[in-house]
Amino acid sequence: MVALFRKEISSFFSTLTGYFVIIVFLLANSFFIWIFPGELNVLDSGYASLDTLFIIAPWVFLFLVPAITMRMFSEEKRSGTFELLFTRPLSDLNIISAKYFAGLALVVLSLLPTLVYYFSVYYLSFPVGNLDVGGFWGSFIGLFFLAAIYVAVGIFTSSITDNQIISFLLAILLSFILYAGFDSISALPVLHSIDQWVIRLGINEHYRSMSRGVIDSRDIVYYISVIFLFLFVTKFVLQSRKWS
Repeated sequence: MVALFRKEISSFFSTLTGYFVIIVFLLANSFFIWIFPGELNVLDSGYASLDTLFIIAPWVFLFLVPAITMRMFSEEKRSGTFELLFTRPLSDLNIISAKYFAGLALVVLSLLPTLVYYFSVYYLSFPVGNLDVGGFWGSFIGLFFLAAIYVAVGIFTSSITDNQIISFLLAILLSFILYAGFDSISALPVLHSIDQWVIRLGINEHYRSMSRGVIDSRDIVYYISVIFLFLFVTKFVLQSRKWS
């Protein structure tokens, strides 16, 4: 499993994929936080806040994480190494876990440099340190879990097709539905009586909850449950090859 994990990480950085994801993520957020004028710009807003990062990052990850995961199984199928992969002395769960944690590691590598934003705003604020530290770390942890779900979704979509573009588009669609779709669905008149329950099915409700700086165990359970759901379904898809 560790060898497969290293192989996946190595493959990310042997091409432009790994560097592209990290650079684009940091540049996109930097432009909105520091360069593009408007309320999202920290310097223009006049407030020591990094809300912009946590507003923009989920949408940036919505496209970048599927770009990471689209090749995970699709490329194996296209190149004919899919069956060879499963001749290794590893269980299906080991293989899925190795690929999942490789994708998650790349997400972590893209998130860590954003701590520079935190220290910049922390020391630029007046007085120094006039920043909602609890809110930042709650949002930061929430962003990590949000991206972790995106990775699980991408692993799943990559397992059901040998076409990377289809995997990419399906991952974006499913991730979008999970992030923002339930908020829209809850607005339907027919669901008025259960709208709050529907909203809680989406990522955004739990992401907003953690951004308040309070780590609620219910939010953590939600994130982990969704991740395990998609990894379990991926395992089911991979096992189905034995029945065909």
